[in-house]
Amino acid sequence: MTYAVELDDAGVCFGNRWVWRHASFAVESGAFVAIVGPNGAGKSTLLKSMLGLLPLTEGTVRVNGTAPHRGNPSIGYMPQLRPVEAGLAVCGRDVVRFGSDGSRWGMPTPGAADRAHAARVQRAIDAVDAAAFADRPLGSLSGGEAQRLFLAQALVGEPELLILDEPLANLDLRSRAATVALIASIARRRRISVALVTHDVNGLLPFVDRVVYVANARVVAGHPDEVITTATLSRVYDADVEVLVDSRGLRYVVGPQVAP
Repeated sequence: MTYAVELDDAGVCFGNRWVWRHASFAVESGAFVAIVGPNGAGKSTLLKSMLGLLPLTEGTVRVNGTAPHRGNPSIGYMPQLRPVEAGLAVCGRDVVRFGSDGSRWGMPTPGAADRAHAARVQRAIDAVDAAAFADRPLGSLSGGEAQRLFLAQALVGEPELLILDEPLANLDLRSRAATVALIASIARRRRISVALVTHDVNGLLPFVDRVVYVANARVVAGHPDEVITTATLSRVYDADVEVLVDSRGLRYVVGPQVAP
């Protein structure tokens, strides 16, 4: 079986502090995975190890069957974003194109290579339903519209794995729901894997195949019904943690040092 991500007894240590260790899990190709946990637990550290930006202290990690390395073309990455400045004049299409030819210097030159870049950019824009506003200044767009274009930038290289760091931050509830549904739809159509970091898994539950929960220097992975439970999270935190489920099926984690 081919795996999008494999960790075997992996750990990262800064000085004398383990961010997490003994992490072992595998994510099948084509799976939609939510990476969840409180602030400072090590979710971004996990992403950096997958991107080849941070070496493990112990254990191994493989992404799409190979050791992580910078600039892996099989990965599309969208970092955590800050709100776009209102006066930013660069147009959305240029932002998307940067994901295709951002390593090249100078203006694009007419020819077959440039036409191929333009075609890839248009496919990415169409994939996120952003054609109606792709040529407007980025600073004039809503948060949800700008987020779609940054998602298109991550897709423009036609990756096998899409890594998204807090893509739902700074979005209102309606935009969050639309963005999650869009990502899931793209993943199915393009048959790509998705690893999405979030603080709140509730909006993702209808779509995700697995949850990776990072907390208390530990990493656990499995189906949401296996991971986000009172028993599992109490074991992770070494404390009494309770998972509450309301009438809509939304889950709330409460307990010592755990943010709801």
